[in-house]
Amino acid sequence: MKKPLLVILTLVLLAANSFGQKNQMKAFIDYKSYYSPEQGPYIDLQFQFVAYTIKFAPVDSVLQAKIAVSTIVTSEPGGDTVYTNAFALESPRMRDSIVEDFFDNIRIPLQPGNYIAHVSLQDLYGKDKTLDGKVEISIPDTYTKVSTSDILIAEVASPSNNMESPFQKSGYEIIPRISNFYSQTMSNIPYYVEVYNSHLIPDSSFGLRQQIVSSQTNQVMPGFTRFTKLKPSPVIPILRNIDITKLPSGSYHLTLEVIDRNSKTIGQAADYFFERINDIELAEDVEEIILDPSFQASITDDSLSYYLASLIPIARPAEVKSIMKTLKAKSPDLCRKHIQQFWIQTAGTNAYEQWLNYKKNVQLVEKNYGNNFQDGFETDRGRVYLQYGQPNTIIVRETSPAEYPYEIWHYYKIKTFSNKRFVFYNPDLVNNAYRLLHSDMVGEQQNYKWQEMLVKRNSGASNVDSNSGNNQYGTNSGYYYEQD
Repeated sequence: MKKPLLVILTLVLLAANSFGQKNQMKAFIDYKSYYSPEQGPYIDLQFQFVAYTIKFAPVDSVLQAKIAVSTIVTSEPGGDTVYTNAFALESPRMRDSIVEDFFDNIRIPLQPGNYIAHVSLQDLYGKDKTLDGKVEISIPDTYTKVSTSDILIAEVASPSNNMESPFQKSGYEIIPRISNFYSQTMSNIPYYVEVYNSHLIPDSSFGLRQQIVSSQTNQVMPGFTRFTKLKPSPVIPILRNIDITKLPSGSYHLTLEVIDRNSKTIGQAADYFFERINDIELAEDVEEIILDPSFQASITDDSLSYYLASLIPIARPAEVKSIMKTLKAKSPDLCRKHIQQFWIQTAGTNAYEQWLNYKKNVQLVEKNYGNNFQDGFETDRGRVYLQYGQPNTIIVRETSPAEYPYEIWHYYKIKTFSNKRFVFYNPDLVNNAYRLLHSDMVGEQQNYKWQEMLVKRNSGASNVDSNSGNNQYGTNSGYYYEQD
């Protein structure tokens, strides 16, 4: 049995892969890749278990949870199994009814390439069914050159020589922060990174350059650049802290670059994406905006609230809160400023053109997907269309004696992801109210029993979770889903 974890924390949860549905056990999973000169490349597969969704049982006058964890890693392409592991994880023991999230870390050796980690979780004290999910993993082939590890953000880091701890990193015990959202009450980003093979640099010293770059404008944020002078070595562990008290709201990249004495970058930079919200600075920015007449002429007074709300599908979590605050203020002037500032931050000098293109898409989803009780951008299909763009193919099946009406959307490419699909269905059979049933896109709802759900119209009140073998699909939905 795996040793119980010794450190417990509560996190704000927004980023990373999440497994679980409403009222079920939830877990958040991430991974970081590293290199050891003795053992080669490896990953740390990080788990955060959301305590309030898990059953804690009395054990020796205290409370404790127990989770069955199974991990199978397969190579891509080919699907060959390269790693398997299964164990029962015990949470830290809680002495009262206030339970906190708990964590685990699995260290897995992997050669350069692409993999998928198939993870199954089961609450052994609860009544939940097994939760299944997968994490896409990419191991770079740069570790034999001057390079860096992934950037590990620390929730807590302290000196430690406990080599049995799953969180041990170069003399530190680091509890990972899996969320990449930083609220106004959070003032620091502590990070850990390793620099590899700097002894190959033909010089007695080199530097590590730290920068924070706006993801909207691609501009380096002033006041956050730092240079660290280092002596070459096969592996150099670095633990640093960034004060973000004065960092405005927005989305950013923390970049770390190995540089020579001429400030020339050596190797590929490490990158960490995060979001920051700062209500006070955001409010000041909006008040100072000078309205562009041509931009504002594209929005009539009676549509201000509608078009401001239509930004929610593409807004970052930090921006949604601000949009809702402006909508509640019911100020036409603030709405106009907010819409204009959103597109300036998103598209820079192309703000007006990008806004007009988005406006056309908002009108398109309103026409095609709006219904009696939802605007088009509020529907699942509308939100997906606005967030990811027009799908490459759409399969529509509106009538069938055995299944609910459904659509399968296929995207050949979404950012860095390939071949992603979305399944929508209409269990109400009215109002054009299609709901997202399943998607294999990272961060979207995953329901691997979606085919059973489609035929529930024909199976009545039968249990879709049953393994009795009585569920009969009688449809081609699986065939359509797999089509390229």
